[in-house]
Amino acid sequence: MGYLEGINGPRDLDSLNEDQLVELCQEIRDYLVVSVSKTGGHLGPNLGVVETTVAIHRVFDSPKDAIIFDTGHQSYVHKMLTGRRDLSTLRQKNGLAGYPQRSESVHDIVESSHASSSLSWADGIAKAFRLTNQNDRYVVAVVGDGALTGGMTWEALNNISGDNDRKLIIIVNDNGRSYAPTIGGFARYMNDIRTQGFYRKLFRFGKRLSDRFGLLGRLAYGTIKGAGKGLIGTFAPKGMFPNLDLKYIGPVDGHDLKAMEQALSQAKHYGFPVVVHVITQKGHGFDLARSHEEDQFHAVGQIDPATGESLEESSGASWTSVFADEVAKIAAVREDLVGITGAMLIPVGLHKFAQKFPDRVFDVGIAEQHAVTSAAGMSFGGLHPVVALYATFINRAFDQVLMDVALHREGVTFVLDRAGVTGPDGASHHGIWDLALLQIVPGIRISAPRDSLRLREELNEAVAISDGPTVLRFSKGTAGTEIEAIRRLSDGVDVLHESAAKDVLIVTVGAMASVGIQVAGLLAAQGIGATVVDPRWVVPVPKSVIGLAADHRLVVTIEDGIRVGGIGTRVRQDMRAAQVDTALNEVGLPDEFLEHATRNEILERVGLTAQQIAHDIVAQVLGAKVPHARAVEPQEYLGNRLPN
Repeated sequence: MGYLEGINGPRDLDSLNEDQLVELCQEIRDYLVVSVSKTGGHLGPNLGVVETTVAIHRVFDSPKDAIIFDTGHQSYVHKMLTGRRDLSTLRQKNGLAGYPQRSESVHDIVESSHASSSLSWADGIAKAFRLTNQNDRYVVAVVGDGALTGGMTWEALNNISGDNDRKLIIIVNDNGRSYAPTIGGFARYMNDIRTQGFYRKLFRFGKRLSDRFGLLGRLAYGTIKGAGKGLIGTFAPKGMFPNLDLKYIGPVDGHDLKAMEQALSQAKHYGFPVVVHVITQKGHGFDLARSHEEDQFHAVGQIDPATGESLEESSGASWTSVFADEVAKIAAVREDLVGITGAMLIPVGLHKFAQKFPDRVFDVGIAEQHAVTSAAGMSFGGLHPVVALYATFINRAFDQVLMDVALHREGVTFVLDRAGVTGPDGASHHGIWDLALLQIVPGIRISAPRDSLRLREELNEAVAISDGPTVLRFSKGTAGTEIEAIRRLSDGVDVLHESAAKDVLIVTVGAMASVGIQVAGLLAAQGIGATVVDPRWVVPVPKSVIGLAADHRLVVTIEDGIRVGGIGTRVRQDMRAAQVDTALNEVGLPDEFLEHATRNEILERVGLTAQQIAHDIVAQVLGAKVPHARAVEPQEYLGNRLPN
């Protein structure tokens, strides 16, 4: 590793000279490519912030100075410089998180992964430092990858501006992209700055010097830049932040370590809020990433670092790809259908729709609240919007779903990708709250397809509803094999399995249908009969589910959302209202923040597996037949017949 091997904390950087620091940055970049290719993760964003992060830790004193990354996926270099050099366990169970995490290091202040919140954190921390007389502490917020498109950022800027009694530095990491090119008026304005003639020529000149003369060329470039009082600040656009009283420095070449240190030192010495505008390239230094048009290796699985090709085997079509095909198909016959997303056109599967009908798909940037209320307006105007987001991000727009869409009974369909347990991205990215949150919205209808065929079917049903919000939610990964129903009831409920004995009714939500069928098989081995149903539309609860509940001794609901306020709770309430007194077990996720691991590892830990669910049902059903049931060990009934 060379110089990287000797970096165990930020102050180890102090002893390195300029040439050594340049070599260190190259070592970090090389290591990122090799390591993240093995584990998967956010490669492109971190390749783009190597020099910027080194400069931050050279100029500021973490953790005394609070450093906040927004979004948090660009913090790998920060981890490496703060005692977490080994990324071999990145995003794995009991390994390093893919985002800042307080339990890992005192250098991680904000466990940020939802964009646009950093400036509000920075505003609050800086105010706290001032009010508690910690006047020698700075707050540094690194805002990048589209975070400036989020409304919270501008709310924070409005409060930060004009308050000059705080040591707050805002580093705008301007790479022109989030997942894909950043959109919106402000992004276009930033692009104008980034591409203005003289500045562009200067960058090209510096690259030619570096390519031709290597280190000597880079040194000569630095000398030229420093000649006219340093070009830092000389291109400051007058309208950068209209009506905001903020000092502006830049644009600065974010891959020029010397220029970055100079700019940050200048900002530090002001002693009040400053914006440092840094120009970077996503995937910088890795040609394969730079040439990857879709997302410049924003987030990768395991890949071959020599070719960029995925090393992960595909076991079938993904939920996202099935949605992408079907929504484009519907759009071809429904001229009123429009798509909306927040900086995730490709990840949520609206790209095919956009390719066919570019004027009918809107990427609003990282602005979920705006996306939802804008959709309400489109519905009022005679369109049917399909708002496609990750399930975890609908949390940010709950008020708009409730008060703008539902209250006004606007026909808007929400497609929630990555619902349930998502795995290695960790606590903030699991889509486990959507069912509990959204089912309290009056008039909402929520569907959860169990396979690709049902996804297509339920999407068509959802967009046909025009008098209120509809939701289609599905998991991350492959859609798996199709599960055919034995029969469909009059209200659309699918019966997937039934026994002669009506002991247990298993109500499954979405992808948990396969688990429910496995549970029924395990129960049959113990002489316990089960009926397994997929409601398809889980809210409102179909009346036939309540009727079936009355005919069974026990009802078990299985969902990959939190148990508290989940679908099981809704079924229980409807049973009570119908005076059905059958016992009910709500099987789901605990109300806790789930650490990063694979989906299967997490489900096993929380007991959301066929084996554990069957074990618990046997204990309850057979235990009820045996005197002193509390002394009965369920395993004596299950024996060794449950598969591993």
